[in-house]
Amino acid sequence: MSTEKATFTDLATATYCPRQLYYDRREGDRSPPPEATRRIDLAFRYPELRSMDDATLSEEPIDCRPDEYRVALDSLAARDDWATLANPPYTRALLDGKDARGIAHKVLGAMGSDVPRDEDGDPTNAPPVPVIVSPGSPPEQGVWEPQSVKAVAAMAALSWSEERPIRRALVEYPAHAVVREVRASVRRSGTYRRVLRTLRAMEGVPARLSNDEKCRACRHRTNCGVRTRSLRSLQGL
Repeated sequence: MSTEKATFTDLATATYCPRQLYYDRREGDRSPPPEATRRIDLAFRYPELRSMDDATLSEEPIDCRPDEYRVALDSLAARDDWATLANPPYTRALLDGKDARGIAHKVLGAMGSDVPRDEDGDPTNAPPVPVIVSPGSPPEQGVWEPQSVKAVAAMAALSWSEERPIRRALVEYPAHAVVREVRASVRRSGTYRRVLRTLRAMEGVPARLSNDEKCRACRHRTNCGVRTRSLRSLQGL
């Protein structure tokens, strides 16, 4: 059984399919594909994208018509946290917790030595909010389970390093200009702990899932011996 800290990405992948994680780990380069990186980078360009004309915006890796995307950006701009979403104080921040570590694409609010404190040394600001950015498409409501686990891992790691409860995270889908909130809950925390145990106990090749949809979306389908269509998943793992 491994005692190493889990990474946020490994936790998300194991949530989707432990066998996929096994094959991912065997690859030399586990960096996201260029198209996924381009879509993630949209999350750091909202003001610029909002001012683009339709012709220019249509050249960006967005998943809706330029006019629909601009409306979605206008909705984001109406949020109370728009200023920090568009210009976050921390970007691609490494969060190192007790059990897991990984990158939060953004952290909203002060953390570390930047936290204002009273004369007793207690924080006077609201807790910081970790943000996970997904290159994929959002579900109709909420977030996909792998991203939920990733968000809980980020909250737990930030809670550990900040020594204060972090109960809220955001998941962004910038190709749709959609931001979803993830609140810490008993159910989500239980799922996170279950996946953490699964990851730590992994030895050898995990059993295959009996899930045709997931297998069709997996780039390792040939390795698993599953005969499916060619389709690479962009579900934010």
